[in-house]
Amino acid sequence: MNVDLSSTRWFKSSYSQAGGECVEVAFLDGMVGVRDSKDVNGPALVFTPRDWDVFTGGVSGGAFDHPNG
Repeated sequence: MNVDLSSTRWFKSSYSQAGGECVEVAFLDGMVGVRDSKDVNGPALVFTPRDWDVFTGGVSGGAFDHPNG
């Protein structure tokens, strides 16, 4: 799927510190974009709202926690 992200308004978490590694998120027309804040011209992931909800629920629920710590 090709989505034009050139005029997209991206934002970081309020927990992000200046100069720190972070991802940026954009709510698009019916989609959610995610990109690396250090590579703003690089690739972005694009989720459907349902897939975004499943992903963020998994993050909140610990589904992606490292098994060793």
